[in-house]
Amino acid sequence: MKKRIIAISFLIGALQFSCSDDFDALNTDPTKASSSTFDPNLLLPTSQWTYVNAYSGYNGPILFQSMWAQVYASTTSGAANYYTNADKYVISGNTNDYQGRTWNEGFKAASFAYEMEQLTKGNPAQVNLNSIAIIMQAQCLATVSDIYGDIPYTQALQGKAGTSLPVYDTQESIYKSLLSRLETATAALSTSALVPSNDAFAYKGDVAKWKRFGYSLMLKLAMRLTKVDAATAKTYAEKAAAGGVFSSVADDAYVVADNANNYGNGNGAALSTAADVYQVRWSKTMIDYLKANEDPRLSVVAEVPASGLAANQDMTIAGNTAPAAQLGLPNGYDLNGGATDITKSPGYPGGTGTGGDVTPIGKYSRPTLLFRSRNAPLFVLTYAETELLLAEAATRGFAVTGSAAQHYKNGVAAGIQSLAKFGTAATIDAATATAYADAHPLVAANALKQINEQYWATTGLLQNFGEAWNNWKRSGFPQLTPVNYTGNFSNGTIPRRQPYPTTEATLNTANYQSATGRLASGDNWVSRVWWDK
Repeated sequence: MKKRIIAISFLIGALQFSCSDDFDALNTDPTKASSSTFDPNLLLPTSQWTYVNAYSGYNGPILFQSMWAQVYASTTSGAANYYTNADKYVISGNTNDYQGRTWNEGFKAASFAYEMEQLTKGNPAQVNLNSIAIIMQAQCLATVSDIYGDIPYTQALQGKAGTSLPVYDTQESIYKSLLSRLETATAALSTSALVPSNDAFAYKGDVAKWKRFGYSLMLKLAMRLTKVDAATAKTYAEKAAAGGVFSSVADDAYVVADNANNYGNGNGAALSTAADVYQVRWSKTMIDYLKANEDPRLSVVAEVPASGLAANQDMTIAGNTAPAAQLGLPNGYDLNGGATDITKSPGYPGGTGTGGDVTPIGKYSRPTLLFRSRNAPLFVLTYAETELLLAEAATRGFAVTGSAAQHYKNGVAAGIQSLAKFGTAATIDAATATAYADAHPLVAANALKQINEQYWATTGLLQNFGEAWNNWKRSGFPQLTPVNYTGNFSNGTIPRRQPYPTTEATLNTANYQSATGRLASGDNWVSRVWWDK
């Protein structure tokens, strides 16, 4: 990956400084390149990596949505106080910085895709790269909008054209445009045209898989609208299903990190720092769900550290992975000795260790070593998510092929098998996954709850925290009990959005004020985005 991305810098340098008989023509506008002087394929992995980097590690969701959605929990005191944003909805020292990082990186990723689109526009031979550029813009901008709400869209990415103060479009208009553009771009993908040569997804330029990705993304965006615009949700969900969505876990969209070349997995980097190893644990909500359902993923993802403070702070010392031993940490507790100290929590199991090696949080389950790898995959969209969304679409009476029960079964089994992308230690064979899905069928009377709880568990375990949170906002499942910690910024409710980056108020004031004026209670953590009803 490093060679592909760094090549951009070398090529730009060559364009700016190399001699040429046409020097005067080239020097007329040195800020612009064309497809004849710059290979737009080089922009694809840059857009893809920047996108997955936008929602991993300290760039955002692990410090916010991972615990808002009660996938993780943390005692968040001492060196790891930056997790107070997530676990207790309390400002940390760098919250203003953290809250804008997904915005900045997401728009950056979209800008690479936009430039790729411009360089391939009108070139029939590059129809696939052009279509993929539009699909990647949809992925990037939908993610940013899901977190913040109204964002610059029609005037976004226009810096080269001189637009530095873009207006904010409504999320409603953005979503309808994205769905329309996805429909056109995905349909235009052709197996008879040139294929991308620098694909950072596991697809490696497979156009058929990109087409399934485009339609699967369309399905996901359509289902976001079930509560606010059921007609549009139905129309595009049916179009996506008819077009051909993911058909197996081989279609999962993800990027494999490459830490040796400075493209490390941000979540793995975060979870392997000393303070995080000690204080970040699986939430009680997640562990209780996995245990209640006897989920085979439990022994793969969770371990109770060996006794004592030293072992709790050392990720290389293997813990106990027996399902019966797992215990989730309740959200909202600390190590400060007061009323919210972890030792005061209901069902507190006691600490471990003796003397100077004692720790009060020793018996709570932490992520296993596979999640601490800086070479772990970063998931974008999976077959499991797609099948679960199809199950919901069928439950709602949308015209999709197959029953809700069958799609649910496929989604449950796929969510288990997708963990294998983390490596051999995370692999659960297909027979086990299928047997589990057969033993836990969809019950029609409880369908929406089952489907969306499974969606939450699957996206959470795959470390796609933002998606777990977004689908919780949309569906209301699982039913979460908010934390009401002293000094919290959301009035004791689970945050529904992130405020805009603080720079927007000072640098794009008029447009920022127009957008915040459309928010029910202003630019804060509890105003809801358009589709969140």
